[in-house]
Amino acid sequence: MAAAVRLVAGGAGLGVRAGGFRSTVRSLSSQPVSVSERIEHKRRTALLGGGQRRIEAQHQRGKLTARERISLLLDPGSFVESDMFVEHRCADFGMAADKNKFPGDSVVTGRGRISGRLVYVFSQDFTVFGGSLSGAHAQKICKIMDQAMVAGAPVIGLNDSGGARIQEGVESLAGYADIFLDTSYLFITGPDVVKSVTNEDVTQEQLGGAKTHTTISGVAHRAFENDIDALCNLRDFFNYLPLSNQDLAPVRECHDPSNRLVPELDTIVPLESTKAYDMLDIIYAITDEREFFEIMPNYAKNIIVGFARMNGRTVGIVGNQPKVASGCLDINSSVKGARFVRFCDAFNIPLITFVDVPGFLPGTSQEYGGIIRHGAKLLYAFAEATVPKVTVITRKAYGGAYDVMSSKHLLGDTNYAWPTAEIAVMGAKGAVEIIFKGHKDVEAAQAEYIDKFANPFPAAVRGFVDDIIQPSSTRARICCDLDVLASKKVHRPWRKHANIPL
Repeated sequence: MAAAVRLVAGGAGLGVRAGGFRSTVRSLSSQPVSVSERIEHKRRTALLGGGQRRIEAQHQRGKLTARERISLLLDPGSFVESDMFVEHRCADFGMAADKNKFPGDSVVTGRGRISGRLVYVFSQDFTVFGGSLSGAHAQKICKIMDQAMVAGAPVIGLNDSGGARIQEGVESLAGYADIFLDTSYLFITGPDVVKSVTNEDVTQEQLGGAKTHTTISGVAHRAFENDIDALCNLRDFFNYLPLSNQDLAPVRECHDPSNRLVPELDTIVPLESTKAYDMLDIIYAITDEREFFEIMPNYAKNIIVGFARMNGRTVGIVGNQPKVASGCLDINSSVKGARFVRFCDAFNIPLITFVDVPGFLPGTSQEYGGIIRHGAKLLYAFAEATVPKVTVITRKAYGGAYDVMSSKHLLGDTNYAWPTAEIAVMGAKGAVEIIFKGHKDVEAAQAEYIDKFANPFPAAVRGFVDDIIQPSSTRARICCDLDVLASKKVHRPWRKHANIPL
């Protein structure tokens, strides 16, 4: 505008040119307004996803939208979206029509904060083509993954997708390679395909529902009643973890005294060795504020794994559960435990192990299923772990299962036994039947075996346990050990990768 005024002021000879230039400038000056309007229109369209009708349909199914999930997950006002204007590139099957173009495509991506800590997030939008994965969709996810790698921050994915976008063919499948209750399902092939190939009649819920994957297959770690419950628990879970494997386990302010005694633990283990008790009672009693975030609580219940805090420091807890199968190790519990131990070791989270294990579960189904191979995974995981490892034997520690459960032989840093601990090759009854076969006084023989082996002293005199402690002092001893082991460093020779028995 200023240039046009100057040109007009230059003289009559420039009058026509100035007028022409003035109209040109008006045209140019109106263009940014048009672009701004288009930008705002695109933003409004992106915020609506697949449109109000589909949003309402999502709500009627009891599900939140992609943006509502992000809003609930992240700290208020912290979300910074990326690639809001990206659209799919498919032109086949009418996909090039404007009505099939949605800004942002079928996924919302960006970064934000949880409890003030940086996190990258993607949330698939079921209101846009059923959340199906397109090339553009995969590109957006890969971009924030790359950004998270550079920033040393985690990525949270909120999945709500029907699978690869059929209209894009192989490009959507390439996208998968690049990124790779009653409302959510997870399966490789759906019920219709299963029916056509195997002639089995199965529902979506039976094939890949929450109950199936949290109790039978072990594919999913937790199930929740609804989106809100899941996202609130996800925030809690996130707070236990470091941002990357380069960071130490998080430490937060603790108001629960680290030297707190727990008197109820002195009587928690029954006098009868065959009587069950709940290992969760011990775990809750010793952790900060009696809080424990259990992982896979409904799968392989004979072993407990999860996260807690000790004197403000995140720890991973592994424990046998005497209430289920007497706490025996089997195939599923071994794999569950091994995966958790390796996760903690990967992210510098100390491990606390509570042991009450009578052995590996016997039977042909276990032997045929490869219990030796799968049991070795848990042994390998504990032996390989270089994070601080504290072990407490509460009662039974029999046979090879004793070795597997973070024993001193697997380089446990501190190993304790309670006075009720029994560390032996097997239980007294089974041992007596073998050693004193045909003996007239079986009860006397059993009493002799118990006196010699079914107590913590044989292991203590050999240094296999560092101390026999009063149960009530367990919290104080563990907190003290974790403070000492905070500076633990282990140097291993270089190798390309480990060879865990898969």
